[in-house]
Amino acid sequence: MDKLREECGIFGISNHADSSALVALGLHALQHRGQEGCGIVSFDGKNYHSEKRQGLVGDHFTSPEVIKKLPGTFAIGHNRYSTTGETSIRNIQPFFADLHMGGLSIAHNGNLTNALLLRETLVKDGAIFRTTSDTETIVQLIAKSRREKFIDKLIDALFQIQGGYSLVLMTNKKLVGVRDPFGIRPLVIGKLKNSYIFASETCALDIVGAKFIREVENGEIVVIEKDSLKSIKPFPKQKVRPCVFEYIYFARPDSLIDGKCAYEYRKKLGSELAKETDLIADLVVPVPDSGVPAAIGYAEQSKKKFELGLIRNHYVGRTFIEPTQNIRSLGVKLKLSSTKTIVKNKSIILIDDSLVRGTTCNKIVKMLYESGAKEVHVRIACPEIKFPDFYGVDMPTKEELLAHKKSIQEMCDYIQAKSLKFLSIQGLYKALTGAERNQNYPQFSDHYFTGEYPIEPADNLKGLKVKQLSLLSGKSNN
Repeated sequence: MDKLREECGIFGISNHADSSALVALGLHALQHRGQEGCGIVSFDGKNYHSEKRQGLVGDHFTSPEVIKKLPGTFAIGHNRYSTTGETSIRNIQPFFADLHMGGLSIAHNGNLTNALLLRETLVKDGAIFRTTSDTETIVQLIAKSRREKFIDKLIDALFQIQGGYSLVLMTNKKLVGVRDPFGIRPLVIGKLKNSYIFASETCALDIVGAKFIREVENGEIVVIEKDSLKSIKPFPKQKVRPCVFEYIYFARPDSLIDGKCAYEYRKKLGSELAKETDLIADLVVPVPDSGVPAAIGYAEQSKKKFELGLIRNHYVGRTFIEPTQNIRSLGVKLKLSSTKTIVKNKSIILIDDSLVRGTTCNKIVKMLYESGAKEVHVRIACPEIKFPDFYGVDMPTKEELLAHKKSIQEMCDYIQAKSLKFLSIQGLYKALTGAERNQNYPQFSDHYFTGEYPIEPADNLKGLKVKQLSLLSGKSNN
């Protein structure tokens, strides 16, 4: 996978007779945020019901028989990529725990940067963990809190954790949404008649016909109980710093972020990239699908011809069977093919949203040359990715990032392009905000490019690896 992998998708709904079916639809809209596993937990007023599966939502939660196993008017769901803990059914969320105060279910998008340190302390204090997910740390902290009320227990736990996160929690009385103090991970509120909804993106509200109310604010706890919404802000006020890759790549193009569709931001990124590039070429060609909006913006700004020089095969899943080395060697051709008569004898500006390892870009450039392209110039609609993420994005290590260890020319040589250029950090900010980056306090979590982390990764500072919770037991669970 030569892309940053999205974090996770979460969805929760209150007070609806078809709660589980609507959660399944919401998760389907959020499928791009996680494809390794999915789960739903419902509450029928007396009992909690849980169904978890490995794989895609559409493969498991479209069956009426499965939905019938999830009765109730409250439900929460989760799509998963494994950012911490191994890929297994036990790590698929939502998690459920039967605590002294009653049942609790939780779905989490993001990553805790001090999960290992907290886990070690909890285990020494007698806690027993059933999973290798950092989400269970939150459950344990809530369980151990000596506060009386659930919300106070939750606040107690939140003040101990660090990192980027959004949470949806369900008790026998409440549906609760939480966003981290910097607002790194997204969470929105919607309403469907008398039912409130929490979701990672607005596209999940659209699919169920819900109205978008607003984003959960950074550091805010939103409590839904008896058709009422209550806001609690326990943290010291911080300026919001959402993940910049929600704008660049993660969010579905039709999702709203700060009042605009993600598609609009991506077109603007392409437009700013064109302003920074003086290049004579015949065609602007996107790497589908994620490079398309930026390529449209680039073509409009530069007044160059836009063409689909590459076609994506949408029917090649992540579990495509590769039985022999000969099949594996086909590489990117399993997912992309060129429109040969379009690109032949043409000089091409190839647009993509990001460059991570560079392995896929290398194969695409080679494919275009094999199809008769005269020149291939690569333009990337974000700055160079030089630093890893610790807040819930599954991505390569620093050493695996192409831009961390190579100069622009070395990267260009590696992908075998005629030329290579990235959008500048100031161009990125102009596209997304209309103004340059504030050096004292940047508007986004842009550590991928700058190395300026809004929250220090405490586990890493102690020499622990964020992705390897199993280190605490001295053995691997993979």
